[in-house]
Formats: sequence, C-alpha cells, structure tokens
Amino acid sequence: LEIKIKKRGQWNSNIEFFLVVAGNIVGLGNVWRFPYLCYRNGGGAFLVPYVVVVVTCGIPLFLLESAMGQYTQQASITCWEKLCPIAQGIGYTGIIMRVYNCMSYVIILAWALLYLCFSFYAKLPWASCGHTWNTGMNTDYTLTINTNSTSPATEFWERRVLAISGGIEELGSVRWEILLCAIAMWVICYFCIWKGVKSTGKVVYFTATFPYVMLLVLLIRGLTLPGALQGIVYYLKPDLTPLLDPQVWMEAVTQVIFSFGVGGGLLASLCSYNPYNNNCYRNCFWLCLLNAATSLVAGFAVFSVLGFMAHEYNVGIAEVAESGPGLAFIAYPQAVAMMPLPQLWAICFFIMIILLGLDSQFVMMEGVIMPVIDLAPTVLRRPGRRELLLLVFSLFCFSISILMITEGGMYVLQVFDYYGMNASSKLFLSSLQCLTMGWIFGAERMCDAIEDMTGVRPSRFFSLCWRYLTPLASFVGSLANYKPLTFNRTYTYPVWVNVLGWIMMLSSSLAVPVLAVYLLCTGKGSLKQRCIHLCQCADDLPLTRKQREELSKLNPDAM
Repeated sequence: LEIKIKKRGQWNSNIEFFLVVAGNIVGLGNVWRFPYLCYRNGGGAFLVPYVVVVVTCGIPLFLLESAMGQYTQQASITCWEKLCPIAQGIGYTGIIMRVYNCMSYVIILAWALLYLCFSFYAKLPWASCGHTWNTGMNTDYTLTINTNSTSPATEFWERRVLAISGGIEELGSVRWEILLCAIAMWVICYFCIWKGVKSTGKVVYFTATFPYVMLLVLLIRGLTLPGALQGIVYYLKPDLTPLLDPQVWMEAVTQVIFSFGVGGGLLASLCSYNPYNNNCYRNCFWLCLLNAATSLVAGFAVFSVLGFMAHEYNVGIAEVAESGPGLAFIAYPQAVAMMPLPQLWAICFFIMIILLGLDSQFVMMEGVIMPVIDLAPTVLRRPGRRELLLLVFSLFCFSISILMITEGGMYVLQVFDYYGMNASSKLFLSSLQCLTMGWIFGAERMCDAIEDMTGVRPSRFFSLCWRYLTPLASFVGSLANYKPLTFNRTYTYPVWVNVLGWIMMLSSSLAVPVLAVYLLCTGKGSLKQRCIHLCQCADDLPLTRKQREELSKLNPDAM
C-alpha cells in the first residue's frame, strides 16, 4: 500500500505570515517590560540606546533569520544542515529553550484567564478588604507606602490566587482553579495549531489583531483619567544621566533580542513556509517598526493609568510603577478598581493580556513542532502524525508545568523563566549565529540570496552588522547579564536550585559544542577535511542570480 505523505505546505498569503510573526513578536514584554525600562532608565532618553540597538542588532538579526528560513525552505534545525552543518547545535539549542518557555509561559495565561473570570463579579474581589484571604494587615493603598500594610490587590494576588508559600522547598498543594485555567489554555493552543499553517494562519486574523483594539480602548480610557499627563511625563521625561551607565545599554540589548523574537531560530521556522520569492526584506522593516511602535504606545496606556493611581493616592509614580506580573496582576487591577465601570476595564485588560500571550504561546509550540517534523518528514507528515506529536508534546509540557501551579509554583516558574530562557544564553546564541553566517557561510553570499529572493539587495550596513556590530553587542550583553536569582528582592534561592538552574541552562547551550564535536568525530577523512566539509553549505540550495551568471560564463551550453 502507498503511504500518503502530506506536503510541507505554505502560508496562504503574506498577510497570514505577517500576522503570525506579529502575534509572536508583539507579546507581554511590550506591555509590561518596555514601558518600565523606559521609566527606570532615563525616560525618553532610553529611546536612544533602544533605537541604536534596534538598528544594529534587532533588524539585522530579524532579516538574517527570516532569510535563512525562506532561502532553505527548512525550519530551524534542518536549515543549518543546509547552510553550515557544523552549527546545527544552534537550532537544537533554540528548540530546547522554547520547550522550557512553553512550560512556563502558559501559566501566565492561566493567571490572566482566572483574573478574567473574577472580572465578571458584581464587585471586583481585589478592590476591598474583608475577604477570607485578607490578613487584617491590609489597608487602603495610600497607607501601604509608609507602613507594613499591604493593599487588597496584593493580598488577592499573593494569598487568594497564588496562596504563595514561604519558599521553593514548600511546594504545597495544587491550586485547582489555576489548574483548570491552564488546561483550558493548553486546549485552546492545541486546536489553534493542530493542522499546522492551515489552522494557524486562520486563527491569527483574530488573535493578532484584536489585542490592538483592546490596547486602543485602554489607551483612550487612560488618557482621559485625571493624573494621566503626570504619568506620561514620568514615562518619557528625558534624563540623560543613565545613558552613561553600561547596564542601561545592556538592558536595551536584552529587550530588543527578546521582543523581536530573534536568536532561537523561531523566525527561520515561520519564514520557511513562505514562497521563495516573498519579500522578506520589506516584511522585516514593517514588522520591526510594528514591534517598536507597539511598545511605545503600550507605555502611554500603562503609565497614563499609573499616573491616575499616583494622583488618586497623592503619591509619586515611583511608588506605583511596576513591571512584569506585578504590573499585570497587582498595579493595573488596583487601578481599574478605582475607575467607574471597573469590571469593563478589567475585562478589556485581561482579554488583551490573554490574546497577546496566546499568540506567543502557540507560535512557540509551532516553533518546536515544525523543526521536529522536518527532521523526519516521511514519518511525521503521514496523516494524523502531526496531531499526535503535538498532543504528546502538549501533555509533556503540561505535566511539568503542574509544578508551577502549586503553592510554591511561583518560585519554580521564576527558575524556569530565568534559566530556561536565559538572557545570556540567548544573546550568546545570537552572537554565534551572526558569526557563523557572516564569516563561514558569508555575509555577501547571504545578501546575494536575499537579492535573488526579493529583487532588492540589502545595504552593506547589514554585512557590517552580521560580521562585527551585532555579534559584539550580543556577546558583551551575554557576559553582563547574569545576576544571582532572587524573588521579590528578599527571598534567596537555595544553592541546589541554582545548580539545577545552571544544569537547565547548560542543557540547551551545550548542544552547540557537543553536536559540533560529535559531527567532527564521526565524519570521514582527515580532521581538516571534516572541518571543510562541515562548513560547506548543501549542493541543493537554490542558485542565486550571481551564481547563475558565473555558471553561464564558465559553461554557456549548460544554461
């Protein structure tokens, strides 16, 4: 019997591809990290290092990864087999990091879904005291500034939602409400991508666009609140002093690498489903502009509301400014509880958070499944195999993530987030990727490929970035980013946790040298011959226009 093998498939249109990538790169970091970085690092002055890093690192890396996938028509592992076999470990490293991220990221979505459910209550449960989870030490936010009291929103988050324990050693029981929400999010993610690009390309028409509607609604509401101007001034007021601090520049590098979704091969996987002649050069600029603009606009939406809080409580912005989960699950809920129609604004906010994160989650899952299928296409492209592989992967990630749904789960999640998707590792990976493509494959050859695909030759500036500027900035950033892990700046993790964290980090990073040594040891010929062979690209790569012209000069009859 003839076994039917499904075709690899392609995006139905450039709009589908654009929305999928936009959904991936525009995520929670744009809302809860970038605005806070601006505020903390010189306000509007932070835009100077941010723009510099976008130009020298973000856009060049984005274009490089996009072109790699589209040129080879292969996902993040097999594309390296074709471009530079000795660097295949870069693809495996990116996948391992995404697996860790898939396990932890969905928990944030589960929290947001739980908050969304609570937002339909007649009275928001984090708006006042007197509940069973309150300690009697909580009070109005104004009084928490100079006392040991805690706000109702903080106690709701820590005692009602998380029921957080004293440390990672005390995992405690499973929080069944978060568990149910996590199951719901896994089911949604599964069915968003279970048919591959066919289903993913349709889902993103809603999931990638509707968050912008919610962001616009929240922005308009925020700007009409008393004190909004004060918040925006604090957000963008230039202070040039922090620009002299190297750490500010390193934070800009980290923010750009993470928010642009580069350094792990995910873009290469997504772009491999584009037609060969898709204009990835133009898409690169538009997507990078969209990402940066979203971050900036989100800052206005967030800090207008924080300015309102500061105005109502008669305190400084510094007393209410938060980033990360503290913004999404404490500061912003506390703010909406003070507005007219608080349920409406809470619902809008958490729908936006869920949809922003949902895109990133299921595209990350796709970024694991796509390369694995490309490794064994004759086996995994048979009917039903993709769906089964995705189900097994989802169940595996879900089973591990249960640890993060316990009373000590917040500590576990932070370990996964910090070490599994470590900033230093991702920056080093970005540096290695640029050096490999810039020097071994050849920056000019990559420009030839982009010109052949798009009809437009990239500026020489990109060659300069791939060879020098981007790897240098990424490498320096990787060395400067490590700090000891703490929780809330007070709880210090035990030594054994940091040891496990380093093992987790090395489990991905060591894939690059280990696989390179393995390929060198198992190859044929002398060591020099093996090195040369493993640094050569595949013979079946498409010929660029320049190569075709050279070939026609050597052998006119062959063309």
